[in-house]
Amino acid sequence: MNKKTILAYVLIGLVIIGFFMYNQKSPEEIQKEKARQERIAQKKLDDKRLQEERENFLNEQFNKIKNDSTSVFHNVYNGEEKTITLENEKVSININTLGGHITSASLKEYKDQEGNNVVLFDSNDRLNSNDKRGDNRLEYTFQFKPEYGSVNTEKCYFTVVNNSADKAVLRLDFKEGRYIDFEYRLHPDSYIVDLNIKAHNMEELLSSSESMGIVWKQLLRQQEPGYDFEQRFTNLTYKLCDDDADNLSEMADEQATIAEDLSWIAYKNQFFSSILIAENSFNSTDIKSSNIAEGKKMLKECVTVTKTQFNPSNPVATSLQFYFGPNKFSTLKDASMEAINPENDLELEELIYFGWPIVRWINRYFIMYLFDILSSTGLNMGIVLLLLTLIVKLCVYPFTKKSYISSAKMRVLKPHIDALNEKYPKKEDQLKKQQETMALYQKYGASPMGGCLPMLIQMPIFIALFNFVPNAIELRQESFLWANDLSAFDALISWDSDLWLIGDHISIFCLLFSVTQIINTYYTSKLQPTSMGSPEMEQQQKMMRWMMYLMPVVFFFMFNEYSAGLNYYYFLSTLFSIIIALFLRKRINEDELLKKMEAYAEKNKDSVAKQSNMMARLEALQEQQKKMIEEREKMKNSRKSNAQNKQQEKNNNK
Repeated sequence: MNKKTILAYVLIGLVIIGFFMYNQKSPEEIQKEKARQERIAQKKLDDKRLQEERENFLNEQFNKIKNDSTSVFHNVYNGEEKTITLENEKVSININTLGGHITSASLKEYKDQEGNNVVLFDSNDRLNSNDKRGDNRLEYTFQFKPEYGSVNTEKCYFTVVNNSADKAVLRLDFKEGRYIDFEYRLHPDSYIVDLNIKAHNMEELLSSSESMGIVWKQLLRQQEPGYDFEQRFTNLTYKLCDDDADNLSEMADEQATIAEDLSWIAYKNQFFSSILIAENSFNSTDIKSSNIAEGKKMLKECVTVTKTQFNPSNPVATSLQFYFGPNKFSTLKDASMEAINPENDLELEELIYFGWPIVRWINRYFIMYLFDILSSTGLNMGIVLLLLTLIVKLCVYPFTKKSYISSAKMRVLKPHIDALNEKYPKKEDQLKKQQETMALYQKYGASPMGGCLPMLIQMPIFIALFNFVPNAIELRQESFLWANDLSAFDALISWDSDLWLIGDHISIFCLLFSVTQIINTYYTSKLQPTSMGSPEMEQQQKMMRWMMYLMPVVFFFMFNEYSAGLNYYYFLSTLFSIIIALFLRKRINEDELLKKMEAYAEKNKDSVAKQSNMMARLEALQEQQKKMIEEREKMKNSRKSNAQNKQQEKNNNK
């Protein structure tokens, strides 16, 4: 470590110490901050007390109406609570007559970690065990005329008018032939549930407002073994009517107000989702997503407050739809065609994030179809991933070969570059050395950047598979070798307590990926030419090599929580890269390559000579420009010196 580096570290340390000293609060500021915190705490207590008083007042008013047999709301607020079930071959849902909403949904074709049907949500889900009421709710609010106020279905009892295996009609009875019907219909062999809401003879009671409020609150269950990894793919997603889908943050608490109209809102886990779809869009929407700490078997709490069209005098019902099912691209695409307005493609498949546009296109129009073809053969998913990786590597092989040849050209030119380094050892000759180096590259048809473009072409495919594999539900609960589930981490080596950075297990596939990455780095560094520039550049190259060795170690700690399927793919991809490099090293004779380059130089010597003449003229122009600048500086300094002398003479005369 040289003196300049030590001085830089000392200065950085002094700046940091000074920053903390500058920002240290005085006793007066600390006292003010303490008083401010006390005021905030007191305000929270006051707000809580006012909220409790408001709720008590509303409960008193509610009880008065409930016990008044003459009230139009008497039948609505008094009734029997019971659960009815709708089911088909794929999904089963429960509907409670208290609130008239869906209280649970389970999928028959998918199993949880205990071997039972996957349950997306249930009425018993709650964060606080002392809370008698579950945290999953779907409430509808109707605006009545001012003398009646608003009615929220949360406390309303519905009467079951009709019920079959796939259809149920629930009614809010306001006496004298006035009622609101909720008609649920489960599509056959589908994950979609229709909800039609229609008012009958309610014009005297309902206001002229042509909308109804919806509050949707749901706890998103942890369905997979890895909490951290599943959290990365769990979010609240929404679709703008005239734009693409967007979502709240996966890793942080977030809330937003959406001014634009929405087609649908989804509470998405890694592999399963609950989606609420509107026929006439949602508007004035507030959404919120909050993370739940590990250990409670929940990932997030999602809340939506929105409005949709509802006209009591309209003979056409307000239509909503629900999707309770897997995040499978083909299934979501089919569900979009089953939607309320099939001519307006809802693009439910956008729920699956396949990456940025170019990466998304690669996934949708290449990787996904290739994966579907391979998985349809009935092969084990580990073999499918192996074949997928091999095919992808074969597709990018021409670019890999071109990159390798470019690197080989630089290696065979190393003696010429070393000669230039010896010819121009001084720093002031760097420009000449660079010019002659570029002329040398042009002469032999080589380029130090020739291997970069092929690598850049391969990068989108590499990133595409990084986004595709964790979203492939086909890998869920599929075993391969020692991995019980390719969609979760493989924990062949595990222990009871969490260790810093590594957690409670070691993923063998992640370890294999990291080791092969180190081997690949070692091998590729041997193939890279050395001493291709100044000593400073050589030092930078050494630092870059050490960074390349460090990256696999960092990857191990990063990817240890990632799915076995993703780490297995990376391991295969790196292993194939090493095999391809060995194959190319054996296939491409560098002596023969040098002969071809010399033949190229001989064949194009006239054009190279022209380029050399152009470089010479350019160099002459640069020298001429340099001399002109030096002359200007001399004249400027001379005028400045004369002015200073004249000023000195004036001062002496005084």
